[in-house]
Amino acid sequence: MKKPKKLKNETALLKKAIEVGEKYAMNRGYNGFSATNASKDKVESLYRLLVNDKLIQASPADGEDLLSMKHRLAMWIAKQLPEDHPLLK
Repeated sequence: MKKPKKLKNETALLKKAIEVGEKYAMNRGYNGFSATNASKDKVESLYRLLVNDKLIQASPADGEDLLSMKHRLAMWIAKQLPEDHPLLK
């Protein structure tokens, strides 16, 4: 499988996606993440929640790795932000 094209500011977008995703998860009844949860665990949990809620499309089974999950989360938040948001410039 080919590597997804990296977005401009993808790392910052991922950080924002995790922040917004955590709030979304808590609104859905999730107790939240503790400070000891690893970033990769947060990414996978949020990715699976958003796929389950049909807010993002799942990666093909053979391409479902941490890198593609991070990319999908970054793309998701990029679509949620207003066009003039600093992270999209």
